[in-house]
Order: sequence, then structure tokens, then C-alpha cells
Amino acid sequence: MNKIIATLVQDNLDEILVNWQELMREDSEEKFFQIMSQSVVDSTSREFAELMISNLLEGENKYENRLNVFTSKVVRFGWSISFVMKAINHFAQVVYDLLEKEKIIVDENIKEYHSIITNWITPMRDGIVDTYAKTWERTVQLQKIALQELSASLIPVFDKISVMPLVGTIDTERAKLIMENLLEGVVKHRAEVVILDITGVPVVDTMVAHHIIQAADAVRLVGAKCMLVGIRPEIAQTIVTLGINLKDFTTTSTLQRGVEQALAWTNRQIVEVEGN
Repeated sequence: MNKIIATLVQDNLDEILVNWQELMREDSEEKFFQIMSQSVVDSTSREFAELMISNLLEGENKYENRLNVFTSKVVRFGWSISFVMKAINHFAQVVYDLLEKEKIIVDENIKEYHSIITNWITPMRDGIVDTYAKTWERTVQLQKIALQELSASLIPVFDKISVMPLVGTIDTERAKLIMENLLEGVVKHRAEVVILDITGVPVVDTMVAHHIIQAADAVRLVGAKCMLVGIRPEIAQTIVTLGINLKDFTTTSTLQRGVEQALAWTNRQIVEVEGN
């Protein structure tokens, strides 16, 4: 029976993919079919179909390899688990409809084929979702590590002045890394002024403000001044609403103004020089 289904899919793959894509476009709110080129949609759809067939015909090892490769690809494309579930269900529906159309499923064997398709789809659905979840978790973890490495460096911009751009959500783990890099950078670069730029921090709540205040206090303990820049209007409103006390901070809305203030603290300024 498995071979009959697999052969039917292989022989009618183009028709199946057209019907499957149509169902996915009608039913799904995902943007994959809207933002990707038709060639990418077609190639990914065909790869998905081949994965579905491989579970019927190929050995476990070969199927597992196909599954891992495919799930890694669709995670990069941004397929959600709900999208994957819809893809599997719609593919099974299209195949079932074709089996009925070709008179392979008739009244006498409908229960038997329904059981076969269920036994085919259910373990595949479970396997894909499990592999997808693991791949997604691994991808998120790698992105988190990369973000930590890229967004917690103290950068010298002028003599005695350094900037630390902060990007993304600041949790306890990142706050510890920021503190370590901040103090090491102040000593290494002999900074007298440190500018914390939170332009890339999407949300500043009580916990984030607490971490920033701790970092500023630590900077002062090693003999440097700390300035907070990149406070957008919505963040300013949140800080006021939460009653967060930043009175000990010098704050500015932009990095440019922060650099100008830092230069003033070190008895320097930016001047325009007219050409001869």
C-alpha cells in the first residue's frame, strides 16, 4: 500500500504541488509564499514532497538525513510550527483526494486507506515537529551567543572616551557580560568617560534599568564618568511611568550629543575648519 501511494505521488507530483500550494496560500497567514520568489517556493515545495515520499519508501537513516536538512532550511525561511502542521495536513488531504479521484480509494477499502494514511502522516508529523523544535532552539541559541559577542564591546572613539553600544534584550546573563566587558574596557583603554548607547535596546523596564544603573555605578568606582544615550521618546515615557530614577545619569537622546558632552568633560570640542 505504501508503494502505491508513493508511486501515485511521484507520477502526479506537479499536480499535487499546484493543489498543495493553492491550499497553503488560502489557509495560511505566513508570508513565505508572498515574499519568496516562485522558484524558491517551487523548489522548497518539491523538497517537502520528496520528504513526504521518502518516509514511505526509504530507510530510516536516509529519511532522518532528509528531515534534518529540510527542517534546517525552513527554519531559516521562518516557517512556524503551525505552518509546518498545515503543510503536512494539506499535503495528506491532496494525496487522499487524488487517491479517490483515481479510484484507488473506493467504498470497500476507504477505512483501510484512511488507516494507512493516518499511520503515514502521524509519525511524520511528530518527527518533523520534534526535529523542527530542536533546530529552532539551536538556531535561537546560536543567535543569542552571536548577539552577546557582538553587542557588549567597549569601543574607544577618542582619547579617554569610549562607547558601548547595547543591542537587543538585556537579561541577567547579558548584564553580567556587559559589566565584565565594561570594567575591563575602562581599564584597558584608560577611559575617563564611558557612553552607554541603548538605541538598539527595544524595551527598557525596571530590570534593564537596574542593570544599567549597576553598570554606571561600577564605572564610577573605577574612576570614570558614565553617560546614557539613545533614549527614544517611548523609552523616556516608560522610564517616567515606571518611576525609574536616572537622576545620577547624564542622558542625551543621540550618540552625537553624547560625544559632544564627553568631549566637553575632557576639555575638548568639535570645531569646523574652513578650507583655504
